[in-house]
Amino acid sequence: MSEVRNFDLNLLVALKLLLEERSVSRAAEKMFVSPSAMSHILQRLRQQLNDPLLMRTSKGMEPTEKALSLLEPISNILGEVATIINKQSKFVAATSERRFVIATNDYVDFIIFPPLIEATNKLAPNIQIHVKPTRSAVPYTAIDKNSVDLVIGFKDILNPHPYVRQTTIMSDKFTCLVRNDHPIITGTSISFEQFISGSHMVTSSHETGSGLIDSHLKELGVKRKVSLIVPNVLSVPRILANTDLVFSVPLTLAEHFVQLAPLKMMPFPMNCPELDLIMVWHPLQEKESAHEWLRQQILGTCHKLAR
Repeated sequence: MSEVRNFDLNLLVALKLLLEERSVSRAAEKMFVSPSAMSHILQRLRQQLNDPLLMRTSKGMEPTEKALSLLEPISNILGEVATIINKQSKFVAATSERRFVIATNDYVDFIIFPPLIEATNKLAPNIQIHVKPTRSAVPYTAIDKNSVDLVIGFKDILNPHPYVRQTTIMSDKFTCLVRNDHPIITGTSISFEQFISGSHMVTSSHETGSGLIDSHLKELGVKRKVSLIVPNVLSVPRILANTDLVFSVPLTLAEHFVQLAPLKMMPFPMNCPELDLIMVWHPLQEKESAHEWLRQQILGTCHKLAR
């Protein structure tokens, strides 16, 4: 092997993934690089180690004997490096001035952030939390560039890649809201026919205003009438209280809205899966002490809310 000073140590992470996955494309996904970039990395490794490392066979890519002998020591080296880095960057909440960036939606802003910020302000008064909006798929570029620490949203909307880290932090379900004196929906429930024939308000960053409910209706071969699309939930209670619009919303959020305006909640008139709220982050931040602390604060807050 070439002398250590001539070896790019950054390639060790790539080599470990290549040997574990035995696939250029899967290793590329885990490193958030393109397959062509990973192929180039493999060529560099072959040149520097003077060994094919991975050979194509009838069973797929198989590691050479030399490659297999390298896997365990490389894993040990990378583990020791991670330990050293984590020890050097030990997070002390009481004195830290760390800045965290969280990409999330209105639901999290309204339900989770008030008690979360109350807790973090007491434990870590000097940190800064910057909240950015997201209502679509996971912003992988931002995560990969470390410009976003966490993404929080509903799993069916975020549709996270299998190689990012994720955990479910809460579950909720849809309910319907209308004003108390609605002229047509007069009882304590809304029928499917009333739901389809009614005029709806939705929150959406997309021009079409379509979402999970519309995808479910499409499977049933029906469509609802969307009369108003707003960018966030800020104006929802007041608009509902003064119109005949129907608003479908997670139950936990609806419980707050009925305290803000003369509205009534009704069971959702369709069988829809639960709304799983998930937290997503980059694998490289898994053991970072500050990141671990923030995730624990969010999990603790959600646990208290679920009681």
